[in-house]
Amino acid sequence: MKKKKQNSKTIPKLNDKTLVIVESPSKAKTINKYLGKDYMVEASMGHLVDLPKSRMGINVNNGFEPEYVIIRGRSKIVNKLKKLSQVSKNVLLATDPDREGEAISYHIYKIIKPINPNIKRVEFNEITENAIKKALENPRDINMNLFYAQQARRILDRLVGYNISPILWQKIKKGLSAGRVQSVALRLICDREEEIQKFVPEEYWTIDGEFLINKKKLKFSLVQIDQNKIQIKNQSEVQKIIDDILTIQNFIISSIKTKERKRQPTAPYTTSKLQQDASNRLGFTSQKTMMVAQQLYEGVEIEGNPIGLITYMRTDSTKISKEALVNVREFIVKKYGNQYLSEKERIYSKTSINAQEAHEAIRPTKLEYTPEQISKYLTKDQLKLYQLIWQKFVSSQMSEEVSENTTIEIKGNSINHEYLFRASFKKVKFKGFTLVYDEEDSENNPLKEIDVNVEDKVKLSQLLPNQHFTQPPPRYTDATMVKTLEESGVGRPSTYAPTIQTLLKRYYVVRQQKALKPTELGILVNKMVKQFFPEMVDVQFTAKMEEELDQIANSELFWSQMLSNFYTPFMKIVQNAMENMDNIKTHLDEETDYICEKCGRKMLKKIGKNGYFLACSGFPDCKNAKSIPYGKCPKCDIGDIVLKKGKKKSKSFYGCTRYPECDYITWDKPVENKICPKCGKLLLEKNTKEKGRHISCSVCDYTEELEETI
Repeated sequence: MKKKKQNSKTIPKLNDKTLVIVESPSKAKTINKYLGKDYMVEASMGHLVDLPKSRMGINVNNGFEPEYVIIRGRSKIVNKLKKLSQVSKNVLLATDPDREGEAISYHIYKIIKPINPNIKRVEFNEITENAIKKALENPRDINMNLFYAQQARRILDRLVGYNISPILWQKIKKGLSAGRVQSVALRLICDREEEIQKFVPEEYWTIDGEFLINKKKLKFSLVQIDQNKIQIKNQSEVQKIIDDILTIQNFIISSIKTKERKRQPTAPYTTSKLQQDASNRLGFTSQKTMMVAQQLYEGVEIEGNPIGLITYMRTDSTKISKEALVNVREFIVKKYGNQYLSEKERIYSKTSINAQEAHEAIRPTKLEYTPEQISKYLTKDQLKLYQLIWQKFVSSQMSEEVSENTTIEIKGNSINHEYLFRASFKKVKFKGFTLVYDEEDSENNPLKEIDVNVEDKVKLSQLLPNQHFTQPPPRYTDATMVKTLEESGVGRPSTYAPTIQTLLKRYYVVRQQKALKPTELGILVNKMVKQFFPEMVDVQFTAKMEEELDQIANSELFWSQMLSNFYTPFMKIVQNAMENMDNIKTHLDEETDYICEKCGRKMLKKIGKNGYFLACSGFPDCKNAKSIPYGKCPKCDIGDIVLKKGKKKSKSFYGCTRYPECDYITWDKPVENKICPKCGKLLLEKNTKEKGRHISCSVCDYTEELEETI
C-alpha cells in the first residue's frame, strides 16, 4: 500500500519562516498581504482551548485551578499549528488586543512551547501595513495579568452558571441559565416592565396659537397665564381658556431675544457609543453592529486587495493616536477648507470608569477611503456602519457649528388674564462639523425673511388645543440597554452584545419593534433569582466584580484570591436556594381548549426555547406538538393560522394548518386574541407607505391604528 504524500504546501520543510497566528481566515488574508515570503499566516478559528462543557472543570479545593481541554472539533487545527510551529524559526501570536485575545494567545503558547520555544506576542490596533510592521518590530511576552483577568472572568461565570442553572432546571424548567451580567440586564428589563405596568397615565392639555406675522403663519405655544406656568388638566379648563383668549383684541410682540450658540463636536466612537448610534440611526441590533464592525476591522476586498478599514472595535477609549490626529486635520483642510478645521487639536482623553482597553477610539484606518469612494466594494450594511464611523471621526476635529437662536414672545390681555405665547427659532450661520455629521439634525430659522420688532401688533389666526397623557418610562432598546450597562459599570465592551443576545436566545426577552420586552418566563426567572440570589442581580455588586477584574489586570489583586472571596458566601446562598426555592415546574403548563388531532386529549400551552407552543397532555405516549394558532383561516374557515418556517430557516410566514388542502399564507403577522369587529375574520398587522403601521382585516376593508410599542 502506497504511503499518502504529505501536502508540501500545507506543511513546509524546515525553513527560516516565521509563523503568525491570528483568529480568523479573513484577518489572516488581510495580514498576509502586508507580510513578505518570510512569513506564514494561519488562523486558529478563535479559541482552541476552554473549560469542558460536560462538567464544572474547576478545582475549587486547589486554588480554583481550571481544567482546560481542546474544544471539540478543533484538534485538526491544533495539530496543524503544531506541525507548522515545528518547521518555523519563530512563532508570533497576533490575536486581538484585549483580554480575550490574550487568553487565546496564552493557550496557543502553552500548546506550541514544547515544540518551538521561540514564541512572542504582537499587538496592533488596526490591520494596516504600518501598524503590523511596527508590531513586528516590538514583540513582547504574554501579559499574564491580562490572561489572569480573563481567566478569572471565565471561572467566575462558570461558578455562577454551573451552580445556579441546575437549580433553575430542577425548580422551574430544564434548559434555563443564569449568569452574572445577563441576570443584571434581565432585572433591569423586568424592573422597567413593572414600572410600565404600574404606571397610571394622567391627562394634560397644551394650547398652540397660530399667529399671522407679515402675512406668514407661525406657531407659538401658550406658556404662561398671569406670569404663572400653565397646567391644564382637562377639556373644560381648555375651553374656558380658549373662550377668554378669543376676546382679546390686540396681541403684541413683547420680547425678542437673540443669542449666538456654538456647538462643539463629540468624541469619535467607543464600542458602546457605536452600538447606541447604530441602533438609533441604522436600526442595527448590538450583535449586528459588532458582526459588521468585525468585518470592517479584519478586511474587505478593495480592488482585489483585502483592506482593514477601521481600528479595533472593542474599546472604551476616546483617545486618538498622534499620527491619526495629524492625518485627519490635514484631510479636513484639503477636503473642506481651513475654516472647517478646529483652531486647536481636540483631545478626547476621557474614558469610561475602569476602562478595560487602552486602545484608541474606533476610527477609519485610511481617511482617503471615503464612504463614497469605496461604496461599490461594501455590502449595504458595511457601508452604513463605515459611513457612521468615518463621519463621526472626521467631524470630531472640525470647527464648531455657529447658530443664531431667537426666542420671540407674544402677549395678549383679556379682561381677566394676561397670556404669554412663546416660540424659538434657529438660524445656522456656519455649519462647521455638522457639514459632515450632525446629532441634532439642525434646521434653519423660518424667520430669516421676516422683519419683526418689539411692540409690533400681530393677529391670532387660530388656537390649536392638544390633548396629551403622561407616558410611562420606555422599554429598553439595544441602545439604551448598552448605555445603562456602561454607565452602571456592568460588563465591558466585549460583553454588551452577547448579553442581549443571550437573553433573546433563552426567550427571557423578546423584541417588539426595537424594544426589549420580558417574557413570562423571563419575569419568572428574574423573580426567583432576585429572591434567592439578590447579589447576582444587584447592579453595584456586579459593577464591583468588574472593578476587581480590572484590579487583576493591573496586578493589584491575585485572581484566585478574588474568586475565593466570592465563592464561600456564594455557595451558602446556593444551598439556601436548593432547600427553599419552590418547585413551580407544573405551574408553567397551562391547559387549553385545543384538542390533539392525533389522540383526542387536551393540548397544553408550554414554554420552549422559541416561545410558547402547544403540546399534547398525553406525552410521552403522544408526542404531538404545534404552534399556537392565531385564529381561524380566513380562506377555508376550518384550519388554524400558525407560524411556519420557510425553506430558508430565517424566513417565517403564517399559513393554514390544512395545507395542501388550503394554500392560504401571509407574511403579515396576525393579531393575537382579536378578530375583525366588522366581519369576524383574522386581523393582520400591516406596514404600507400610504398608511404606515396599522391593523387591517384579512378579508374586508376594516382598518384601525396600531398602538405603538412603548
